[in-house]
Amino acid sequence: MSTDNDWFGPESATFGDRVAGAREAAGMTQAQLARRLGVKKATVSGWEQDLSEPRANKLSMMAGLLNVSIMWLLTGEGEGMEEPAGEVTPIEGLSDVVMELRAIRADMRANAERAARLEKRLRQMLGQP
Repeated sequence: MSTDNDWFGPESATFGDRVAGAREAAGMTQAQLARRLGVKKATVSGWEQDLSEPRANKLSMMAGLLNVSIMWLLTGEGEGMEEPAGEVTPIEGLSDVVMELRAIRADMRANAERAARLEKRLRQMLGQP
């Protein structure tokens, strides 16, 4: 498996994209991967949708089950999957859209953390646990 192409690279795909692509290439459903990892299907779905990330032990198990490297799952570099078979026509501006979506996700995470800090502060002010 090489990374001569950019299909699953950091500019083209997210962690979730790589998990989903490798899982499909391994011929597994989300439920099958979840069962093998000892997590719920919703957990795998969250990883594939980039809503959450696995802990190190699950990441290591997943890389082994999907026959890719941990580094490839995280960054798109290293031992991973080839680009999908067949003729793929690049979509102009796609990488710009992906980058903007990543920025929005980062902003959402930062705002969620900020809201949690404010909520904790408010509870402390009100004397609630």
